[in-house]
Amino acid sequence: MLTLEYANCLSTRVGFHGLDPARIDAAGEAASAIAHITERLSKSRGTGWERWRELPFGDMRKEHVTAVKTLVDKLKGRFDNLVVLGIGGSALGNIALQSALNPSTHNLLAGEQRNGPRMFVVDNVDPDTLSQTLAFCEAAGGDGGGLERTLFNVVSKSGETAETAAQFMIIREMLNKKLGDKAGANIVAVTDPAKGTMRSICDAEGYETLPVPEGVGGRFSVLSPVGLFSAAMCGIDIDALLDGAGQMDVQCSNPRLSENPAAMLAFLLVELAARKGKSNHVMMPYANALYRMADWYAQLWAESLGKQADNAGEDIYAGYTPIKALGTTDQHSQVQLYREGPNDKVIGFLEVQEFDTDVSIPTGLGVKALEYLEGSSIAKLMAAEKKATEYALVESLRPNFTIRFPRIDAQHIGQFIQLWQVTTAYAGLLLNIDAYNQPAVELGKKATFGLMGRAGYEEHLKNVQGRLTETEFVIS
Repeated sequence: MLTLEYANCLSTRVGFHGLDPARIDAAGEAASAIAHITERLSKSRGTGWERWRELPFGDMRKEHVTAVKTLVDKLKGRFDNLVVLGIGGSALGNIALQSALNPSTHNLLAGEQRNGPRMFVVDNVDPDTLSQTLAFCEAAGGDGGGLERTLFNVVSKSGETAETAAQFMIIREMLNKKLGDKAGANIVAVTDPAKGTMRSICDAEGYETLPVPEGVGGRFSVLSPVGLFSAAMCGIDIDALLDGAGQMDVQCSNPRLSENPAAMLAFLLVELAARKGKSNHVMMPYANALYRMADWYAQLWAESLGKQADNAGEDIYAGYTPIKALGTTDQHSQVQLYREGPNDKVIGFLEVQEFDTDVSIPTGLGVKALEYLEGSSIAKLMAAEKKATEYALVESLRPNFTIRFPRIDAQHIGQFIQLWQVTTAYAGLLLNIDAYNQPAVELGKKATFGLMGRAGYEEHLKNVQGRLTETEFVIS
């Protein structure tokens, strides 16, 4: 299992800037509150917007895994490229899984060496990136393999998200022009199983589909077909992924604060923010493969907990700012700020005990100043760098914790995903906010509709134009 080490968040290590260990005593008020929240979560799990808790278990898991594997078997060997069209929760989990569980050279390997097609996630509507990706895939007879060897995975519950809808319209036209009545065989949609714009399109066009489950919001959807399909297409063991998530969920259902890593993480981070002003939360993996997991975490943490009002309707402006860093790279760019800048952060390290490979550092250079490196290894150096940074932060009284991976594989990535999802659920209840809505995102969506001329959103266009009028405060 993953382990959580949190001694560096306590006053015994970082003085005034840490929590008094008495706050987490088994007989204390916090432990009692966590036991109560755990009971609430056990009663609400699998209902409403907490259906994500059941994704690693039972009938929901069986239904999704069977549908995904059946479709993957049908498509296996037919495609050199897989292009995922989605944004936010429809994209970040896909990217994180591939970055963690397929090597960085995955897209460069020859087809027979890869576990599946090359994968591209076109989440941003940057026209250069989109056109370059499509041009690569369209290169008939070249490395791209041609559009006929490219599968497009459209991920949108409603089908009305402007970014994904625009991308879909572009690739649909390309495929129709190139492949004619066979174009539909190159599109798989993950969408609402019963209703919505994309569902209507899929039914009319005959596209293969997989479900976005009811009650599973985008940022909690990576362990549903939203993330499982692209993972399975590219050779990731989705059973091991879900097994790991299930193992962590069991541990995170323990009513004892000292034995529940999600409850402890949530309590420490909420308390350090409320009592010690630590409202910036850094995730710093010491492994390149885990770096994009920090992107996934950032959406989960920011969108779930950043809320103006609590459940009683009172303005509280809750939430924390997630920040990503990379060890050892950002020791040389960000750690200066973390040690000597405002003491308003909690740094979370992700550490790996055993990498798949290691690289020995040779002997014989004959330079006195570098003799200490000779005969050692890159993995040992990485571990020393992390420990040294942890020590330096403690010396500066900066709270930090470590999540340790025995190794990076599907089982432990599944554990990590479920750990943070359950942590977010605990944090939402500790803050007394709704962790599952995102009202601030909706205004921007509606303003976009108005700016793009969608009928029924004229008032939003008028509001944008009225608020953002040209002024004299321009330098050109």
